[in-house]
Order: sequence, then structure tokens, then C-alpha cells
Amino acid sequence: MKEISIFGGGAHAKVLIDCLQQEARYEVTTILDDHPAVPHIMNYEVSKRNYTDAYENQSAIISITNGFIRKKIASGLLCDFITTVHPTAIVSPYVRLGFGTQILAGAIVNTGAKIGNHCIVNTGTVVEHDCVISDFVHLAPSTSIGGGTKIGACTQIGIGASVIQNITIGANVIIGAGAVVITDIPDNCTAVGVPAKPIKFHDPQ
Repeated sequence: MKEISIFGGGAHAKVLIDCLQQEARYEVTTILDDHPAVPHIMNYEVSKRNYTDAYENQSAIISITNGFIRKKIASGLLCDFITTVHPTAIVSPYVRLGFGTQILAGAIVNTGAKIGNHCIVNTGTVVEHDCVISDFVHLAPSTSIGGGTKIGACTQIGIGASVIQNITIGANVIIGAGAVVITDIPDNCTAVGVPAKPIKFHDPQ
């Protein structure tokens, strides 16, 4: 098996370790964190190192759920960022997955969907046919994304949220947990509720 480093020593690293072990294509050798909160995760030492210390062509994946932090870490590094798919996930062969992306346990990604780079399709999430999910998006556990939906970069869809078909959600958006999105959502806002409506706007990043 090929050796791999995980960038980020938080709780999501546990999920990634399990996914990588179940997939059995990579052996986790290092967990790197610039400010470790714990010394070990699942018997792996968390090393205090700057992410920029990673070397060229090192196989790696980022275990941080904040899209802007994932983007900052990934930018400028020449690592070989791998894509991992949990064996219990169902991913159509007619799906395009970007590098650094994580398809976690029980997720379903249906035919024609395009998932960008460094995305997280978390536990039990459904991405229906022909969706376009941009880079650094996080679809939290048990979200449902209707067919033909487009989601902009660095957006986070909260736990248990639902998005009906053919919706466009902008970049740098937070959709609150349990929200139901039935109309397009503009860039740079937080939207919550049933139906989901923007409640505040924030600066582009």
C-alpha cells in the first residue's frame, strides 16, 4: 500500500483514517497539524508541523471541514492529493470526482454528477444526478441534494439540509442544519430555515 499523510489533527481525521483503512489502498503514516490539540488520534501520533513543510509528490489528504482552510492548505502545495471513497458509498461510474475529495460512509453520488476538488461528501449524504459541486464544498452528514443543483466553491451545507432539484447555491454560503432550500441562494451569505432564506451576508474570501 502507498503511504499517505493526513493534514489536520481534529476529529474529522478519525473519519478519514477509518475510510482509508476500509478502502485499503493507502497506509496512514503521518498526521500533521500546525497547532495540535491532542498528541494522538487512533494510535497515530499527531506531529506539530507547518503544512508547507510537506514535500513534492507526497500523497496526502486534508481532514479539515472548513473549506477556506482546506483551500489555504492546498494552495501552493505540490502534494499528490488523493481521492478516497468509503466502500459502503455508492458512486455511479458516470460521476466525475476531483482530487482530494472524500466520499464517506453510506453516501450516494448519482450518475452525471460532478464533484470538484477537495470536497467532502459526508456520511449518508445523497447527491443526485447531474449536480455540479464546486471545489472545497462540504456537504455535511445526511444532506440531500436534488438533481441538477449547482453549488459554488467553499460552501457548506449543514447537517440534514435538503435542496430541491435545479437550484443554484452561490459560493461562500452556509446553509443551516435542517434547512430546506427551494429557491436560489446568492453568494456570500448564511441561509437558514424552512424554506431557507438569507439571514446575513459576509465578505467574500
